[in-house]
Amino acid sequence: MHEVCDSENGMQKTRSILCILVLSLAQGLIAAPADDFNTLLDEVWEWQLAEYPMFASQLGDRRYNDRWTDQSLGAIARRQQQTREFLQRLYAIDRSALGGDDQLNYELFRRQLQDRVDSFAFNGHRIPFNQRGGVQNLDNSTNSLRFATTQDYDDWLARLGKIDEVIAQTIELAEKGRKSGQVSPRVLMQRIPDQIAAQLVEDPELSPFYKVFAEMPDSVPDEDQERLRALARETITKTVLPAYRKLDKYFSRTYLPASRESIGLSELPNGSAWYEHLAHEFTTTQMSPDEIHRLGLDEVRRIRDEMQMIIDDLDFGGSFQDFLVFLRTDPQFYFDNPDDLYEAYLATSKRIDPELVQLFGKLPRMPYGVKPIPDSIAPDTTTAYYSRPAADGSRAGTYWVNLYKPEVRPKYEIEVLSVHEAMPGHHLQIALQQELGDMPNFRRFSGFTAFVEGWGLYSESLGHDLGLYKDPYSQFGALTYEMWRAVRLVVDTGIHYKGWTRQQAIEFFQDNAAKTEFDIINEIDRYIGMPGQALAYKIGQLKIKSIRENAERTLGENFDVRAFHDELLGGGALPLDILEQHMDAWLESQLQERRASH
Repeated sequence: MHEVCDSENGMQKTRSILCILVLSLAQGLIAAPADDFNTLLDEVWEWQLAEYPMFASQLGDRRYNDRWTDQSLGAIARRQQQTREFLQRLYAIDRSALGGDDQLNYELFRRQLQDRVDSFAFNGHRIPFNQRGGVQNLDNSTNSLRFATTQDYDDWLARLGKIDEVIAQTIELAEKGRKSGQVSPRVLMQRIPDQIAAQLVEDPELSPFYKVFAEMPDSVPDEDQERLRALARETITKTVLPAYRKLDKYFSRTYLPASRESIGLSELPNGSAWYEHLAHEFTTTQMSPDEIHRLGLDEVRRIRDEMQMIIDDLDFGGSFQDFLVFLRTDPQFYFDNPDDLYEAYLATSKRIDPELVQLFGKLPRMPYGVKPIPDSIAPDTTTAYYSRPAADGSRAGTYWVNLYKPEVRPKYEIEVLSVHEAMPGHHLQIALQQELGDMPNFRRFSGFTAFVEGWGLYSESLGHDLGLYKDPYSQFGALTYEMWRAVRLVVDTGIHYKGWTRQQAIEFFQDNAAKTEFDIINEIDRYIGMPGQALAYKIGQLKIKSIRENAERTLGENFDVRAFHDELLGGGALPLDILEQHMDAWLESQLQERRASH
């Protein structure tokens, strides 16, 4: 660098400026684009942890364990402005001056920030209630927290002491929505009074918030346990219970009567544009809702033909609908108690794990467990779901299974559901991603739903390689789950974009899948309450399936499924277009290696 500055070329002024810039960069006086970018990534990550304390707590970062997210209108406006400023700073960085890995990080970070900023136009914060969880059952937050030390309990008590603020802010948001005509569908809101009622106890020791204090570990000294329990009873009595009584009064007298009869997002102001935004965000494609709807109908027809082949092989005497009724009603397909259902989930998970080495070269170090979904939300939520492990290793991943009403939870679903939610589905993908230590935190601990859920659905097809789906009913169960996700494309777009009624969506689901009526109704209500999210599964799966088929055709007998899966998962959750580019580059490298070896 000094040689450039010492040379004589007759361009004294230009040379002097160049010298100053070069020497300043060399001495660190002017930040290079890469430094600016990495500084921004670190700053936004730390900002996110501080602004969303429960997210930090779930990752195992305990710095903010004594607080909740500030959901006041002022705080929301401030966060939105700060996010816009982050995006402006990102656009000011010259992406072309970054290295290859950072160019990809830049694009992924840009998309996430841009999606967030674009969403601000729709004021989603004005709809704060959801039947699948929320302020009405904040006690469930304990499922993703560590309780091992006195400080852990003191932090939770500090949070309990601020529940009245959380509820007051929630009511303020709901009122903003009510007055602007942005309210939730009544059919969903009718589920919430019973959830609030579970909080309205007379004895503080019967409160769901007291459960973590009832039995504390030996690592908490006896004198601390006595103090903590006394404080818990006092806080629940003086703060928690009055706050929930206030919520109950507001919800039952003001919000529920004002909730809307319609169910689709398109019925709200600017609702169609909002749904188009969500469709693009959740699928990471530019597909329109109409295109997604047509794709769903095509997939329903294709899977229906495969289902019919199984029915024909069974020599079943009735129609397709008769077979679905048979599956929904015959006692042979159901357990009569939750304990047996739970044991079946455990046994299936244990059977899967040893077979994974056939399909993957790299498996996550972090284990997972199988737990029942909490009783307070089980009646109003889906069959199962997954929660990620803590980043610091203090909490394993969890495969949550619904044991409420075992008589509506078919045995033939257990294998395919376990593959999707645990291994090799969500736990394998998400735990591996968290262990990618050379990637920035925003990639390790977030991602794109189309990849995450697309991988989960694609994983269901791997059950055949893992020794599952041996009997025709389990095979039909696997197809039922794929059909379930194809139906989602149709009913989600139907409800939120094409004016479908709830009953119309339920009947379309019933006509094409063997899931029980109880499950179907909960699923439809989930789609009503989470517009667009259901679109990610099938579209992501179809893209991953297409990428694999291309690799198998191109590599022929040299295709290695373990290498393919390791590469597919090695970059974390990517948008589908970038995933395809990444795997095309990998495929080309495989071909070059073959050519070089010959």
